[in-house]
Amino acid sequence: MNKINKQWLPTTRKEVEHLGWDYIDVILFSGDAYIDHPSMGAAVIGRVLEAHGYRVAIVPQPNWQDDLRDFRKLGKPRLFFGISAGAMDSMVNHYTANRRRRSDDAYSPNGKAGLRPDYPTIVYSQILRRLYPDVPIVVGGIEASLRRLAHYDYWQDRLRPSILIDCPADLLIYGMGEKTVVEIADALACGKSIKELTCIPQTALVTPIDAMPEERESDSHFILHSYEEALADKRRHAENFKHIEMESNRYHGRDVWQRTGNVAIKVNRTNPPMTTGEIDASFDLPYTRLPHPRYNGKRIPAYEMIRHSVNMHRGCFGGCAFCTISAHQGKFIASRSKQSIIREVKQVTEMEDFKGYISDLGGPSANMYRMSGRDLDKCSRCVRPSCLHPSPCPNLNNDHAPLLDIYRAVDDLPGVKRSFIGSGVRYDLAMHHNTDDKINNTNRRYIDELIIRHVSGRLKVAPEHTSDAVLQLMRKPSFRLFEEFKRIFDKVNEREGLRLQLIPYFISSHPGCQETDMAELAVKTKRLHFHLEQVQDFTPTPMTVSTEMYYTGYNPYTLEPVFTAITREEKLAQRKYFFWYEPEYRRDIYNSLCRLGRRDLVAALFGNTPVHSKSKRKS
Repeated sequence: MNKINKQWLPTTRKEVEHLGWDYIDVILFSGDAYIDHPSMGAAVIGRVLEAHGYRVAIVPQPNWQDDLRDFRKLGKPRLFFGISAGAMDSMVNHYTANRRRRSDDAYSPNGKAGLRPDYPTIVYSQILRRLYPDVPIVVGGIEASLRRLAHYDYWQDRLRPSILIDCPADLLIYGMGEKTVVEIADALACGKSIKELTCIPQTALVTPIDAMPEERESDSHFILHSYEEALADKRRHAENFKHIEMESNRYHGRDVWQRTGNVAIKVNRTNPPMTTGEIDASFDLPYTRLPHPRYNGKRIPAYEMIRHSVNMHRGCFGGCAFCTISAHQGKFIASRSKQSIIREVKQVTEMEDFKGYISDLGGPSANMYRMSGRDLDKCSRCVRPSCLHPSPCPNLNNDHAPLLDIYRAVDDLPGVKRSFIGSGVRYDLAMHHNTDDKINNTNRRYIDELIIRHVSGRLKVAPEHTSDAVLQLMRKPSFRLFEEFKRIFDKVNEREGLRLQLIPYFISSHPGCQETDMAELAVKTKRLHFHLEQVQDFTPTPMTVSTEMYYTGYNPYTLEPVFTAITREEKLAQRKYFFWYEPEYRRDIYNSLCRLGRRDLVAALFGNTPVHSKSKRKS
């Protein structure tokens, strides 16, 4: 037990007593199992606070359905309760795109479902407020971060107000919370009241109406349409989202306000991106990199995926319309130093179960390490949501040399046989022509080395669709670029005598996608000899452009109408084209294409094969 308490944050009263503590500064409640790893938010926040001298305990997956003993067992913290729903939004974690309840939970021991409620941020905070009405509550994590303002909830099919309206927290931390949580703890430790902390960057709070500025916009703030106005007029909600995204992506953001009922939600500006020193300090903390011993003998699926992986940077400037990374981590890349990355890889090599293979040297987008604009002053004034769309920014330095240097240094370490790239690779970034031929040559070497040395059998990439019109709405490059990348991939495979597979990801029912677009996707991928595996139906998640188009029917940036498949029947009608090669789908696809007047696509898909199989839809 002494060994446990020296290595992990305490999770029980007994563990606290073994540390000899007579008080706890901060008690964290998490919807996930406790894995002491730099990829797990609750562990990161706990370790950061610990490094600043605070006593921190964590209560993972508390039981909210019994006599609430898990919420009582550690008593009151000296400073505040911290709450996170976990590494995923709970509704994404719990439900499929068809709104069906999932039977497992990757962040729970043995993948067991049902160990957290829907909306843990709300449920946990309501319980703690009831039990300890005078103790400050601070919420954070993906769920709180992406629901900080009015948002569409796909699973309830309604526009919800800021999560702070239902969640009785004093402060909400959005984005990456290390700097913010320390600032809050320091202020409270110095005797300030939680009610005084109204201007801390990357926090949101409920304020009185009369605290709102009178003018709608200034250099320091922007006022959105109220929740009630957005609820009454979807076009106004679409207008709101453009400004929310722009402020999230600014280097120097502004405060954002939204009236909701008789109160106002204030979202304080973002912090500038973390420096290399700051992000190193977070990753270099004394993580055990292991699940807490309370789970001995139990397998946590999410941990199995990352146990031998190393994250090299945060942020993503791709700006994909369906992705929440930039809304949470920002679009500016914060990269770790080479030394910090190597130190962590060495830790992995010392793990008892390490067999010589690093499963992933990656990040939100694997190949954005140390990339930024050449002129950072231009970047600091930029409000483009993507540095790659509609075309790569002329100011972007896409040099992959630092990445190659890391790959080679890792592979040269004793005990490392090979390192693989499991995160998504932006092939368009590596293929983009630079004005510097030296960089172009380096990037060509990067693609070669990626394929030859760092692919474990299959390279997964994400063209997402084949229709240029749909790809424009997705903020993705033309499918022609994927076809060019496939030619390069196949050429390297042949030259090196390899038998690697290229696995593309595709999405159906994305806003702007018609049934004929999916039929043409089937034809184009058939010509490339793909039988698609990595496919999904579009799932609207809070705070993405795609979700706003799905809900409002408008493109937030142009306010032009956008068609979206909404009903289950419309979605299944699109999804079936992924499986054109399955005999049970042929009759259904044949009938649909005849109805759409596209017999040319029937011939392209099936040739002279008789179409008589009985229809059977997968869901």
